[in-house]
Amino acid sequence: MIPACLSDDWILCPEREDISAEFTRLLTAAQEGGATIAECLMIARQLKQGGEQSWHREWKRLAQANRQRAEAAFAEGHMATAQRNWLRAMNYYGAAAMPLDQADERRWVAVLAMQECARRFLTARGPAGEVVTIPWADDGHVLQGYFLPASPGSKRAPTVICIGEPGHRKEEFLFKLAPHARERGLSMLALDLLGDQRDDYTDTLLQRRDLESSIASVMDYLETRGDVDFDRVAIVADGWGSSFVARAVLQEPRLAAAVCDGGLWDLHERSFFASRFAMSDLSIVPVPSAPLMASSADCPVLITLGEDGWLKADRARQIVQKSRLGSSDIVLKVFTAQETGAAQAHADNPSLANEYIFDWLESQLGARGRRI
Repeated sequence: MIPACLSDDWILCPEREDISAEFTRLLTAAQEGGATIAECLMIARQLKQGGEQSWHREWKRLAQANRQRAEAAFAEGHMATAQRNWLRAMNYYGAAAMPLDQADERRWVAVLAMQECARRFLTARGPAGEVVTIPWADDGHVLQGYFLPASPGSKRAPTVICIGEPGHRKEEFLFKLAPHARERGLSMLALDLLGDQRDDYTDTLLQRRDLESSIASVMDYLETRGDVDFDRVAIVADGWGSSFVARAVLQEPRLAAAVCDGGLWDLHERSFFASRFAMSDLSIVPVPSAPLMASSADCPVLITLGEDGWLKADRARQIVQKSRLGSSDIVLKVFTAQETGAAQAHADNPSLANEYIFDWLESQLGARGRRI
């Protein structure tokens, strides 16, 4: 059962961390247009008498209602309303899929509906976005992304690559990050590593030792576009599941700026294993490659974390102090509980963190904000 007993911290169900985290994500998405608080609270009340299956059913039903409103608004020429409802429908379909097993066909159906809403949003957006396919692996696996130009026409614009961890889908970036990029005159390429595969392909991705090579393929693609200022391309890694983007920054001199974990997680794991097994030589601890902060990046790097996240702020600062940070252009920003944004991946207030991140990117890329 999923008791919908909301606490002061908006925890839907203390006994189910995944459900509570997803509900918190939905509530914070309302700040960026990915949900409405009233609809989220309505679903919470309806779940009082329901079981786990009711979570999928109720969010799917709400997604369908928003999707229908979007189609009706689009038919009447109300593009702004259509876009807003497609974004909410997209996010609600993602919520409906979340608790289901990867092999459950209903999960894949919800993912396909989510992706269709994203495509419909791109067509109604001005300027219109596009779905892009980028070759990556020798086995034929391709990356899939949404390219959102900053302005109409073929004018070259600074561009931000937004990518999540293995298993994370890109659709969330359309409301979570795209407005921040657009307000600052930045084009955006939203990507995920899954491509057109089902969620169970995540297991295959996690077995790869060259996830960072995907970024080189993305840069190769962007270099071919006439509307991208290739001297001003940055990357934002959303999430802290691994450091593959940080490793890519070491190998990709064409990036102008990067927002990622800076290799902190890799360094933390090294230190843990060394302490656990009394190892004096950290180089023998198995990590994919040299962490970013133990090397030298060719571009400025911003690391953000919340003081209440998995890696505590004091530990992060300690790792930074012991690294070669002084010889690298790396900035560490810690969000405190007093200002919010302090949870893991800034889940309690992603808007605050993203404002800071995109202001930093705007400064690094020399982009100028414009009124929308």
